[in-house]
Amino acid sequence: MGMLATRDWYDLARQTNWTPKYISTEQMFPPQFSDGYGIGMEFWEEFDEPYKVTYRDYVQTQREKEVGAYSVKSATSRSEFYRKAEPGWKSMLQFHFGSIPFVEYGSVSAFARMTRFGKAPGMRNMATFGSLDETRHSQIQMFFGYEFIGEHRAFDWAHKAPNTDNWVVISERHCFDDVEHTRDAVSSAIMTNFSFEQGFTNLQFIALSADAKKYGDYSFSAMLQTVQSDEARHSQIGEPLIEIMLKAGRKEEAQRLIDISFWRVWKQFSALSGVSIDYYTPLERREHSFKEFVENFVCTQFLRNLNALGLDKPWYWDDHFLPDINTYHHAQQIGIYLYRATQWWDAVAGVSPRERDWLEQKYPGWNDTFGQTWGVIIENVLSGRTDRTEPQFLPMFCNMTGLELTGIPGKNWKVKAEHLDLDGRRYHFGSPVDKWIFELEPERYKGHLSFIDRFVAGLMPAGPEGAFEYMNMPVGDRGVCGDNYAWANGYRNRAAAE
Repeated sequence: MGMLATRDWYDLARQTNWTPKYISTEQMFPPQFSDGYGIGMEFWEEFDEPYKVTYRDYVQTQREKEVGAYSVKSATSRSEFYRKAEPGWKSMLQFHFGSIPFVEYGSVSAFARMTRFGKAPGMRNMATFGSLDETRHSQIQMFFGYEFIGEHRAFDWAHKAPNTDNWVVISERHCFDDVEHTRDAVSSAIMTNFSFEQGFTNLQFIALSADAKKYGDYSFSAMLQTVQSDEARHSQIGEPLIEIMLKAGRKEEAQRLIDISFWRVWKQFSALSGVSIDYYTPLERREHSFKEFVENFVCTQFLRNLNALGLDKPWYWDDHFLPDINTYHHAQQIGIYLYRATQWWDAVAGVSPRERDWLEQKYPGWNDTFGQTWGVIIENVLSGRTDRTEPQFLPMFCNMTGLELTGIPGKNWKVKAEHLDLDGRRYHFGSPVDKWIFELEPERYKGHLSFIDRFVAGLMPAGPEGAFEYMNMPVGDRGVCGDNYAWANGYRNRAAAE
């Protein structure tokens, strides 16, 4: 029997909806899980996803992607490549595979909730494919990382990380649980599919893929590209939802969802992608600076799409986000390197004399600010006082991002204490935007304890090993300097010449 052409049945199938007879619509789609904005069903009938795909076509396309990525992997000697890779590239791989797979796996359930509670049949259809996508992303990245497990213990964290309370994991979990898992399907989809995926995944999966290809890591580049090809499709779920909210007179609520999620996800990607691109990628293989990638993917493409939908740029864009592009990941890199023992990857400094010249070129003023802090670290290394490059006390963490409270060192040091006293407890924030998000919904955030809060509350075992025991980090799992301080040799030679 002949098979119907897709055009003859697809629209009927994707628009299938029904009116329940034995329960109410509210029982079928509870507002707290489905749509907390009271938008009428007539609006949901107008949902029109930009990307339309059938299951038959989806399976065929995904199979081709899998064959392509795994063929590249099979054709390259990955273990031998890893052994020969430069320390910075090893740091990036260790960082990526411990940070990303569990976020991908968490997105499976986020899309599954959209599939169950989305009122628009087109949304449910696309979200179903989204769950399949994220399952594939988790599997392929864990598999690609697993082959290095015999080379370095950090790759065990691709699977181990979500089962620990490492401070990096706590930070990620707090962000993505907020964005993906603790809101109704409409809010979660706008925050996840638009702000998160359309706004920032390009930084890790396209920008880093370009650097990987230039470095000769074709397997990693192919893996990143096959992941992003899916993100580009199901990230479009958020666009028709925003259009529906605007038609229903919910522009203010839609704008607020974007403003919250954009900032929350930005902080995560600034620390992850910013450090990987500007410090871990070997100098000769850097396609662009992190700032240049952000200006292209976020400041141009994302903002253009946002404006086209009828929303405004976030209120903090000019005063907080744009300056942050030049500073935040540089400040986080200092903390990441100093507190390397609390992380699973072997961090490199990325500030050899030539690298500093590059950083100053890409970020004018870097030497007079962050360079001054590195100057102190360099002096300690050259003097053999490497113990001073690993602080004995835990840093202060932001109660919103879960990342270290940082500022701009040097003459531009203008740190202002952002805090809030609530119910007998003081909360500390890294910026006015973090505090603003908290104050919007204090009931949502006030019970969460940052890593340092847990230490102060006595939730960790006592003694110098207490924090490591709490994070499930035996000695063998703790990061060290990725190149054993070889990055400072250029300064040692310079000092000898002088």
